[in-house]
Amino acid sequence: MSQVILQACKELVDDAKSCCADLVFKEVCLEILARARHVLNDADFEALTSYVAEKMKEKPRIRHPPAIATK
Repeated sequence: MSQVILQACKELVDDAKSCCADLVFKEVCLEILARARHVLNDADFEALTSYVAEKMKEKPRIRHPPAIATK
């Protein structure tokens, strides 16, 4: 069961990475980790922590729209 929860947490992190601004992404990750701590065993929590740390090091995926030129 812990492996299923771990995979679900990783998918939540991936979804947040693809659609959130960097600061929001980091806040979401902290919330996921705080909640996961209560339901994952130590080994799976460490794996999730490492996964989140790697995702935080990646460049943000969100592309900001180009600035609108003013006349």
